[in-house]
Amino acid sequence: MPTYDFPQDLRDAQLALHQTRAAYEQYATTLPWSAEPMPGWEADKQLHSTCRSGKPDSAGYTAEQTAEVARYQAELLRLSTVVATHPYWATLDGGVVAARMALKHAHETAGDEAA
Repeated sequence: MPTYDFPQDLRDAQLALHQTRAAYEQYATTLPWSAEPMPGWEADKQLHSTCRSGKPDSAGYTAEQTAEVARYQAELLRLSTVVATHPYWATLDGGVVAARMALKHAHETAGDEAA
């Protein structure tokens, strides 16, 4: 497997992207199931099952929750753009996809080397 000499700013942007995505996903678990107020529902019982899926009423997102979701989405877009358009990618003669995949795990190998 080839090794890549990623610039530190690219590594930092990718790590920030990972961390922001994880924080956003964690935050999203605290939100109501619907951004807009919606009535709850319960599905019919399925054949050969005792499970009845459903959702309670959703009050929708508050103004603060909507703003926080928008902040996370804007930061994710910004970081994704920084990573995807970094000048480093133009220096590769091929194998850009493999290099991008390696970058996603570069923070893991850096942590292993430090241990």
